[in-house]
Amino acid sequence: MPSHRVSFPAGQALPAMPPVAEARFSIGDIVRHRLFSFRGVIFDVDPVFANSEDWYESIPEDVRPRRDQPFYHLLAENAESSYIAYVSQQNLERDDTEEPVDHPAIDGLFGQFADGRYELRREHRH
Repeated sequence: MPSHRVSFPAGQALPAMPPVAEARFSIGDIVRHRLFSFRGVIFDVDPVFANSEDWYESIPEDVRPRRDQPFYHLLAENAESSYIAYVSQQNLERDDTEEPVDHPAIDGLFGQFADGRYELRREHRH
């Protein structure tokens, strides 16, 4: 198998790698938004922003999150409805109520609810 080497001229520094924030939350964790009144269960995690540019630009600049942090996909609920949310790590905090989340898609992705978190169904694990 051929070797794929990248060489740089003598004395030239390697390009800096962008910082990668460590995810504070995991799939199955229940979290709440720190600014808005909703909570949800995490069903997917992006290591950095991975949504559309239009979505990002629609957030008011004074509260727009940094792109270089984990973003979480949530089965979310508020007092009026349930929906899917995409939220930056800086805007989430752990929900310590130990109450389940009321979302119609939960049974399709998660099994048991115990100790304040959901267990991902076996068929959805990789």
